[in-house]
Amino acid sequence: MDYPFTEMASAEIAATPEQLFAHLDDHARLAAHMEKRSAMMMGGHMTYAFDDAGGRAVGSVIRMGGSVLGVTLEVEEVVTERIPPRRKVWETIGRPRLLIIGAYRMGFDIEPKGGGSTVRVFIDYRHPTSLAGRVLGRLFARAYARWCVERMAQDAVHAGKARAG
Repeated sequence: MDYPFTEMASAEIAATPEQLFAHLDDHARLAAHMEKRSAMMMGGHMTYAFDDAGGRAVGSVIRMGGSVLGVTLEVEEVVTERIPPRRKVWETIGRPRLLIIGAYRMGFDIEPKGGGSTVRVFIDYRHPTSLAGRVLGRLFARAYARWCVERMAQDAVHAGKARAG
């Protein structure tokens, strides 16, 4: 699938690539910011359900559901690449029911740097297909996508500090 929009964030982490990958490979931890009510989620939040692999294998399925402003949201993702300790990518499958962004591919790349690592978190996405979604996407998708990748990169920084401290 073609994704016309991209956002990314990078951070230097005080953890080895192996340690960092182990932390980020835990999808529940990686996406914890989505489970908390926030202004960016307009007071809403998402919950997760994992298959037996827990999002830690190629082909593993991750389901999210929730609501924002009374609108039910649902999305399924599948892990498409997993190359420990360097890279992991997941992508939406089916037709996501989201307000701000539509189908997407998301992931992270880790490179060793000195005694630590550099992580790059990215999201490639489309606007939603509904009329309301296209309008909301044009207005808010870039800010929302940037928030997501920055939150994940900052989570990695905090995890690295906890390991170093």
